[in-house]
Amino acid sequence: MPVVPGLVSVTFRQLDVAEIVSLVAGAGLRAVEWGGDVHVPSPRAAREVRARCTDAGLEVAAYGSYYRGGAGFAGVLRTAVALGAPRIRVWAGTRGSAGADRAAVAADLARAVDLAAGEGIEVCLEYHAGTLTDTLESTVELLRAVPGVRPYWQPPVGDRPDTALAAVETLAPVTAHVFAWDDAGERLPLAAGEALWRPVLAALGRLPGPRYALLEFVRGDDPAAFAADAATLLHWLERDGQPGQLGRLVP
Repeated sequence: MPVVPGLVSVTFRQLDVAEIVSLVAGAGLRAVEWGGDVHVPSPRAAREVRARCTDAGLEVAAYGSYYRGGAGFAGVLRTAVALGAPRIRVWAGTRGSAGADRAAVAADLARAVDLAAGEGIEVCLEYHAGTLTDTLESTVELLRAVPGVRPYWQPPVGDRPDTALAAVETLAPVTAHVFAWDDAGERLPLAAGEALWRPVLAALGRLPGPRYALLEFVRGDDPAAFAADAATLLHWLERDGQPGQLGRLVP
Protein backbone atom coordinates (compact mmCIF):
# COMPACT_ATOMS: atom_id res chain seq x y z
CA MET A 1 0.00 0.00 0.00
CA PRO A 2 1.79 3.16 -1.15
CA VAL A 3 -0.13 5.55 1.12
CA VAL A 4 0.19 4.94 4.87
CA PRO A 5 -3.22 5.13 6.63
CA GLY A 6 -3.53 6.42 10.15
CA LEU A 7 -5.15 8.78 12.63
CA VAL A 8 -4.60 12.29 13.95
CA SER A 9 -4.72 11.70 17.70
CA VAL A 10 -6.54 14.97 18.50
CA THR A 11 -9.56 13.44 16.77
CA PHE A 12 -10.09 11.84 20.18
CA ARG A 13 -8.94 14.34 22.78
CA GLN A 14 -11.30 12.60 25.23
CA LEU A 15 -9.39 9.30 24.99
CA ASP A 16 -6.06 8.42 26.54
CA VAL A 17 -3.01 7.19 24.66
CA ALA A 18 -3.63 3.50 25.35
CA GLU A 19 -7.20 3.77 24.02
CA ILE A 20 -6.04 5.51 20.85
CA VAL A 21 -3.32 2.93 20.21
CA SER A 22 -5.90 0.16 20.63
CA LEU A 23 -8.36 1.87 18.28
CA VAL A 24 -5.78 2.46 15.54
CA ALA A 25 -4.30 -1.02 15.70
CA GLY A 26 -7.72 -2.63 15.89
CA ALA A 27 -8.88 -0.75 12.80
CA GLY A 28 -5.93 -1.99 10.77
CA LEU A 29 -4.34 1.44 10.40
CA ARG A 30 -0.60 1.87 10.58
CA ALA A 31 0.34 5.31 11.90
CA VAL A 32 -0.55 8.11 14.32
CA GLU A 33 0.18 11.82 14.31
CA TRP A 34 0.33 12.59 18.02
CA GLY A 35 -1.01 15.94 19.18
CA GLY A 36 1.07 18.10 21.47
CA ASP A 37 -1.80 19.75 23.32
CA VAL A 38 -3.25 16.67 25.05
CA HIS A 39 -1.51 13.38 24.31
CA VAL A 40 2.17 14.34 24.06
CA PRO A 41 2.72 17.54 26.05
CA SER A 42 6.30 16.76 27.17
CA PRO A 43 9.38 14.70 26.34
CA ARG A 44 8.53 12.31 29.17
CA ALA A 45 5.06 11.67 27.76
CA ALA A 46 6.60 11.36 24.29
CA ARG A 47 8.90 8.56 25.37
CA GLU A 48 5.98 6.64 26.85
CA VAL A 49 3.89 7.09 23.69
CA ARG A 50 6.79 6.03 21.50
CA ALA A 51 7.15 2.81 23.48
CA ARG A 52 3.44 2.05 23.21
CA CYS A 53 3.54 2.56 19.45
CA THR A 54 6.55 0.29 19.11
CA ASP A 55 4.85 -2.43 21.14
CA ALA A 56 1.71 -2.17 18.96
CA GLY A 57 3.62 -2.11 15.67
CA LEU A 58 2.43 1.44 14.87
CA GLU A 59 4.41 4.16 13.16
CA VAL A 60 4.72 7.66 14.59
CA ALA A 61 3.77 9.72 11.54
CA ALA A 62 4.43 13.13 13.07
CA TYR A 63 4.32 15.35 16.12
CA GLY A 64 1.27 17.58 15.72
CA SER A 65 2.33 20.81 17.35
CA TYR A 66 0.41 24.07 17.51
CA TYR A 67 3.51 26.16 17.03
CA ARG A 68 2.69 29.39 15.17
CA GLY A 69 6.00 31.21 15.41
CA GLY A 70 7.99 33.08 18.03
CA ALA A 71 9.44 31.46 21.13
CA GLY A 72 8.92 27.84 22.04
CA PHE A 73 10.13 25.85 19.06
CA ALA A 74 13.11 24.42 20.97
CA GLY A 75 10.70 22.74 23.40
CA VAL A 76 8.57 21.44 20.56
CA LEU A 77 11.65 19.98 18.95
CA ARG A 78 12.81 18.25 22.15
CA THR A 79 9.43 16.55 22.46
CA ALA A 80 9.44 15.48 18.81
CA VAL A 81 12.89 13.95 19.25
CA ALA A 82 11.74 12.01 22.31
CA LEU A 83 8.69 10.81 20.36
CA GLY A 84 10.83 9.60 17.47
CA ALA A 85 8.76 11.72 15.10
CA PRO A 86 10.19 12.16 11.60
CA ARG A 87 8.31 15.45 11.15
CA ILE A 88 6.66 18.25 13.10
CA ARG A 89 3.43 19.88 11.98
CA VAL A 90 3.37 23.65 12.53
CA TRP A 91 1.09 26.53 11.56
CA ALA A 92 2.05 29.37 9.21
CA GLY A 93 1.60 32.26 11.61
CA THR A 94 -1.52 33.69 13.19
CA ARG A 95 -3.07 35.70 10.35
CA GLY A 96 -4.39 34.97 6.89
CA SER A 97 -2.51 35.81 3.73
CA ALA A 98 -4.37 39.10 3.26
CA GLY A 99 -2.90 40.60 6.42
CA ALA A 100 0.09 38.55 7.55
CA ASP A 101 3.69 39.68 7.81
CA ARG A 102 4.88 37.19 5.21
CA ALA A 103 8.58 37.93 5.62
CA ALA A 104 8.48 37.43 9.40
CA VAL A 105 6.59 34.13 9.12
CA ALA A 106 8.99 32.87 6.45
CA ALA A 107 12.02 33.83 8.54
CA ASP A 108 10.66 32.03 11.61
CA LEU A 109 9.85 28.94 9.57
CA ALA A 110 13.34 28.93 8.08
CA ARG A 111 14.79 29.03 11.60
CA ALA A 112 12.59 26.13 12.68
CA VAL A 113 13.55 24.13 9.59
CA ASP A 114 17.25 24.60 10.33
CA LEU A 115 16.87 23.60 13.97
CA ALA A 116 14.81 20.52 13.15
CA ALA A 117 17.16 19.45 10.35
CA GLY A 118 19.92 19.18 12.95
CA GLU A 119 17.86 16.36 14.51
CA GLY A 120 16.91 14.78 11.20
CA ILE A 121 13.31 16.02 11.46
CA GLU A 122 11.18 17.76 8.82
CA VAL A 123 8.94 20.75 9.44
CA CYS A 124 5.53 20.56 7.74
CA LEU A 125 2.82 23.20 7.32
CA GLU A 126 -0.81 22.85 8.31
CA TYR A 127 -3.04 23.83 5.36
CA HIS A 128 -5.55 26.04 7.12
CA ALA A 129 -7.62 29.21 7.08
CA GLY A 130 -6.36 32.11 9.18
CA THR A 131 -2.73 31.42 8.30
CA LEU A 132 -0.42 31.96 5.34
CA THR A 133 -1.61 28.62 3.94
CA ASP A 134 -5.19 29.82 3.57
CA THR A 135 -5.04 29.64 -0.24
CA LEU A 136 -3.17 27.45 -2.67
CA GLU A 137 -1.40 30.45 -4.19
CA SER A 138 -0.21 31.76 -0.82
CA THR A 139 0.96 28.29 0.20
CA VAL A 140 3.00 27.87 -2.98
CA GLU A 141 4.61 31.28 -2.43
CA LEU A 142 5.52 30.39 1.15
CA LEU A 143 6.95 27.00 0.19
CA ARG A 144 9.15 28.67 -2.40
CA ALA A 145 10.33 31.22 0.17
CA VAL A 146 11.25 28.45 2.67
CA PRO A 147 12.51 25.55 0.53
CA GLY A 148 13.08 23.18 3.46
CA VAL A 149 9.50 23.20 4.71
CA ARG A 150 6.99 20.64 3.42
CA PRO A 151 3.21 20.88 3.02
CA TYR A 152 0.29 19.08 4.51
CA TRP A 153 -3.13 19.32 2.87
CA GLN A 154 -6.74 19.04 3.89
CA PRO A 155 -9.89 20.08 2.02
CA PRO A 156 -11.30 23.48 2.99
CA VAL A 157 -15.01 23.58 3.77
CA GLY A 158 -16.91 23.51 0.49
CA ASP A 159 -13.95 22.27 -1.56
CA ARG A 160 -14.79 20.44 -4.79
CA PRO A 161 -13.14 17.35 -6.29
CA ASP A 162 -11.48 19.24 -9.15
CA THR A 163 -9.95 21.95 -6.97
CA ALA A 164 -8.91 19.42 -4.34
CA LEU A 165 -7.08 17.31 -6.90
CA ALA A 166 -5.43 20.38 -8.42
CA ALA A 167 -4.14 21.43 -4.98
CA VAL A 168 -2.73 17.98 -4.26
CA GLU A 169 -1.07 17.77 -7.66
CA THR A 170 0.48 21.21 -7.10
CA LEU A 171 1.63 20.77 -3.52
CA ALA A 172 2.52 17.06 -3.46
CA PRO A 173 1.79 17.03 0.29
CA VAL A 174 3.52 14.59 2.58
CA THR A 175 0.27 14.12 4.53
CA ALA A 176 -3.45 14.59 3.95
CA HIS A 177 -5.82 14.92 6.87
CA VAL A 178 -8.82 12.90 5.75
CA PHE A 179 -12.45 13.70 6.58
CA ALA A 180 -15.78 14.55 4.95
CA TRP A 181 -17.82 17.69 5.65
CA ASP A 182 -20.81 19.24 3.98
CA ASP A 183 -20.76 22.85 2.77
CA ALA A 184 -21.79 24.08 6.22
CA GLY A 185 -18.94 22.24 7.95
CA GLU A 186 -21.10 19.45 9.37
CA ARG A 187 -19.25 16.16 9.68
CA LEU A 188 -20.28 13.30 7.41
CA PRO A 189 -19.31 9.63 7.06
CA LEU A 190 -16.09 9.48 5.06
CA ALA A 191 -17.89 7.45 2.39
CA ALA A 192 -19.83 10.62 1.50
CA GLY A 193 -16.56 12.16 0.29
CA GLU A 194 -15.73 9.43 -2.23
CA ALA A 195 -15.81 11.73 -5.27
CA LEU A 196 -13.18 13.99 -3.69
CA TRP A 197 -11.02 11.51 -1.85
CA ARG A 198 -10.51 8.65 -4.26
CA PRO A 199 -8.76 10.80 -6.91
CA VAL A 200 -6.77 12.57 -4.17
CA LEU A 201 -5.60 9.31 -2.60
CA ALA A 202 -4.68 7.88 -5.99
CA ALA A 203 -2.64 11.03 -6.63
CA LEU A 204 -0.86 10.66 -3.30
CA GLY A 205 -0.11 7.05 -4.17
CA ARG A 206 1.69 8.12 -7.33
CA LEU A 207 4.13 10.32 -5.42
CA PRO A 208 7.58 9.07 -4.43
CA GLY A 209 8.43 8.32 -0.83
CA PRO A 210 6.04 7.74 2.07
CA ARG A 211 2.76 9.68 2.04
CA TYR A 212 0.15 9.60 4.79
CA ALA A 213 -3.65 9.67 4.88
CA LEU A 214 -4.63 10.40 8.46
CA LEU A 215 -8.26 10.35 9.59
CA GLU A 216 -9.60 13.34 11.53
CA PHE A 217 -12.95 14.92 12.49
CA VAL A 218 -15.13 11.82 12.76
CA ARG A 219 -18.85 12.21 13.43
CA GLY A 220 -19.64 12.91 17.07
CA ASP A 221 -16.04 12.12 18.06
CA ASP A 222 -17.35 8.55 18.12
CA PRO A 223 -14.99 5.55 17.97
CA ALA A 224 -17.66 3.60 16.07
CA ALA A 225 -17.75 6.32 13.40
CA PHE A 226 -13.96 6.15 13.28
CA ALA A 227 -14.06 2.40 12.70
CA ALA A 228 -16.43 2.86 9.76
CA ASP A 229 -14.29 5.65 8.29
CA ALA A 230 -11.14 3.56 8.73
CA ALA A 231 -12.74 0.68 6.83
CA THR A 232 -13.72 3.10 4.04
CA LEU A 233 -10.21 4.55 3.84
CA LEU A 234 -8.58 1.12 3.70
CA HIS A 235 -11.02 0.00 1.00
CA TRP A 236 -10.18 3.01 -1.16
CA LEU A 237 -6.45 2.60 -0.71
CA GLU A 238 -6.55 -1.09 -1.52
CA ARG A 239 -8.52 -0.43 -4.71
CA ASP A 240 -6.78 2.71 -5.96
CA GLY A 241 -3.27 2.94 -4.48
CA GLN A 242 -0.50 2.67 -7.06
CA PRO A 243 3.19 3.57 -7.32
CA GLY A 244 4.62 6.26 -9.58
CA GLN A 245 5.13 9.97 -9.57
CA LEU A 246 3.18 13.14 -10.32
CA GLY A 247 4.56 16.23 -11.96
CA ARG A 248 4.69 18.94 -9.29
CA LEU A 249 5.10 22.71 -9.06
CA VAL A 250 6.49 22.48 -5.52
CA PRO A 251 9.54 20.27 -4.78
